[in-house]
Amino acid sequence: MGYKGDVTVDEVWKALKEDENAVLIDVRTQAEWAFVGICDLSEADKSPVFISWQNFPHMEVNPGFTDAVLSQAISKDSPLYFLCRSGVRSMSAASAISAMGYDKCFNILGGFEGDKNASGHRGLAGGWKASGLPWTQN
Repeated sequence: MGYKGDVTVDEVWKALKEDENAVLIDVRTQAEWAFVGICDLSEADKSPVFISWQNFPHMEVNPGFTDAVLSQAISKDSPLYFLCRSGVRSMSAASAISAMGYDKCFNILGGFEGDKNASGHRGLAGGWKASGLPWTQN
């Protein structure tokens, strides 16, 4: 696995509200942030950190990902919660940052949009969006 563990969106939301050092790192692409939506952390008096794990449109791994995370000057003791669309890219991102000496890296199960429902659509079954947690869209 390489990272601390997997957590549900409800566990993340609770941690973000209760732990001033907890950080949400959204590893989706600019297109996803712009067209699908982003987590609204204002109730927790926070903002997500936006760093793509993969670069759109070819989806190659972002070679500057770890440097971009390190440039945020986040304490290595802070809990870091990694979010992608469905919880797959965020596993790789959490593992990469764990390898940099951060020992509280977590993957968010279901991600922002969750799994596809019976009709093949995301955003309606599981994930941040479908769980009724705060989010916004430009």
